[in-house]
Amino acid sequence: MAIRNAAEAVALALFASLALAQAPGKKGPSVSLASIEPVTVTRGSAGPVSLHFRVAPGFHINSNTPRSEFLIPTALRMDAPTDIAITKLSYPEGKDLSFPFAPDEKLNVYSGDFTVTLAIRPLHTVMPGKYAIHGELKYQACDNAACYPPKKLPVDFDVKVLKNPTTGGKNPAQSPHAHR
Repeated sequence: MAIRNAAEAVALALFASLALAQAPGKKGPSVSLASIEPVTVTRGSAGPVSLHFRVAPGFHINSNTPRSEFLIPTALRMDAPTDIAITKLSYPEGKDLSFPFAPDEKLNVYSGDFTVTLAIRPLHTVMPGKYAIHGELKYQACDNAACYPPKKLPVDFDVKVLKNPTTGGKNPAQSPHAHR
């Protein structure tokens, strides 16, 4: 019964979102990304990156783990140059809230500010320098009455890769102090 009610609520929300999306002059919800602090990391080591997002007031977006298979999860996809790994992608826990379109169902959502974290790890073979990291946050926003079509927010930042300070950027086996 709960699955049927959830499916009906989702279908109603999708129908309402299509009507709202076609309404002239109606501006849809948005998610914004705060400026990203400079990211500097030593090659061969991992460095943390925090991405701070803000959902516009009056709206919410599905969390990364929504409670229904019919809901579109918030998902961050990042592309890095070869030899730079993106690891430890971590989403915050969403809040379980109910809404007028499905008062008996709790949806897991983000609203206001939320942070997604990840780690950047350049391999030890990466040349020192500045590298561009590109990606996007895919989300579906809703208000208390309807959901809007999914959107994608560009997520771009630079990472500065430094030499390993203990070896001066050389392979430790080539160091004159290496034991053979």
